[in-house]
Amino acid sequence: MVKVKWLGHAAFSIHNEKHNILIDPFITGNPTSPVKTDDLTADYILITHGHSDHVGDAFQIAKRCDSLLIVPNELGVYAEGLGLRVHRMHIGGAADFDFGRVKLTAAFHGSAIIDENHNIIYTGMPCGFLITIDGKTIYHAGDTALFGDMELIGKRNPIDLALLPIGDNFTMGPEDAAYAVGLLKPKIAVPMHYGTWPIIDSSPETFRDLVDSPKTHILIMRPGEEIEL
Repeated sequence: MVKVKWLGHAAFSIHNEKHNILIDPFITGNPTSPVKTDDLTADYILITHGHSDHVGDAFQIAKRCDSLLIVPNELGVYAEGLGLRVHRMHIGGAADFDFGRVKLTAAFHGSAIIDENHNIIYTGMPCGFLITIDGKTIYHAGDTALFGDMELIGKRNPIDLALLPIGDNFTMGPEDAAYAVGLLKPKIAVPMHYGTWPIIDSSPETFRDLVDSPKTHILIMRPGEEIEL
């Protein structure tokens, strides 16, 4: 049994009886987060890209829990410099872990860490994740625009759960995210990366109503809500 909990914004936890996985654990400074950083433990932490609302508290949690970070290559080099355990990957690559398998997909966005002096530290290409655990496949799209190769992702990977940004401005909006559902054809699609701040205050109901994919269930989750796959 795999359980998936939305932690607000693009942050999720995935766990079964043996493993705890976090994705983009932006907790501190996230007004929608239902938890505190100290509430979270992780064996593995996946980070889609270097922006602060996705790296979030990942490095602090990883240090406390001795988590393995699974990240794009350049972001991984940065994290290794902080003394963290890292498995570096790149777009199109896949690797096996104790819990299952991870494959990196393209995401059309940016990726950088901005330090306290406003210096921009390049952290490689952003990504999405295809995560296979206990026979279930979860697609976390990361921050991305709509792109045509989502159709290939759906054709080559039967997706049980797709986590899709709908916030607009920085990522897909509801209209493009709804079209993405038709390309990916997941069993369940959950909107994310919206409502955190006014600039991405898009409507999940609009997204749901625009989806024209009768085999996909659109699930609008609340931060803190958990589902079982």
